Amino acid sequence: MLDAPVRRALGPSLDAGAATLQRLGLSATGLTVAGWLVGVGACVAAATGHWHLALVGWLLNRVLDGLDGPLARRTGATDLGGFLDIVADFSIYGGFVVAAAIAEPDARVACLVLLGTYYLSGTAFLALSSVLEKRDEAERADYSDGRSLLFVGGLAEGTETVLAYVLICLLPEHLALIAWVFAAAVAITAVQRIALGIHLLRTQPSHGSGPIPTPTEEHR
Repeated sequence: MLDAPVRRALGPSLDAGAATLQRLGLSATGLTVAGWLVGVGACVAAATGHWHLALVGWLLNRVLDGLDGPLARRTGATDLGGFLDIVADFSIYGGFVVAAAIAEPDARVACLVLLGTYYLSGTAFLALSSVLEKRDEAERADYSDGRSLLFVGGLAEGTETVLAYVLICLLPEHLALIAWVFAAAVAITAVQRIALGIHLLRTQPSHGSGPIPTPTEEHR
């Protein structure tokens, strides 16, 4: 819900940072890997109850993730880079919840439900992105923001995830409540994406779709 305005607000600063990194000779893929390693460190810190370190690691992970895209667009975006970026993001998103559950056993049911809603929302997101790639250019433009995948928004997006995890780090004693509330938001997002997918597929069949022609006798 908040990703679009936040990206517009932070875009100039991220572009300036990417320009500096380009002059230093850094690669977007290297930045993605570095961000993932920092994210893993944040997960370890959370699992061991070092919440302030987890907060610093989480925010640094998000900064690096925000920089690798603009840097890739400057140096040449690749499908491999886009693939690694989304895998890195999803692994840290889920890993942080697992780490929080390890640190706070009383919140494990809420964290488990949150992971379940992540699974459903992420599946709908990736499937719908794949479907949208097959649409014509005008349709794809509605969901393209320059990233490797076509992103379909919803109530809970990247910005909301950042805020939820910041709250977890600052208020770990309220982890269960935070996880339940965020799980509800992610579940709503999953429903939004599924509903959009059904709408697009039922009302706007992709070009070239239709019954597969029956082979003629001479082609059998």
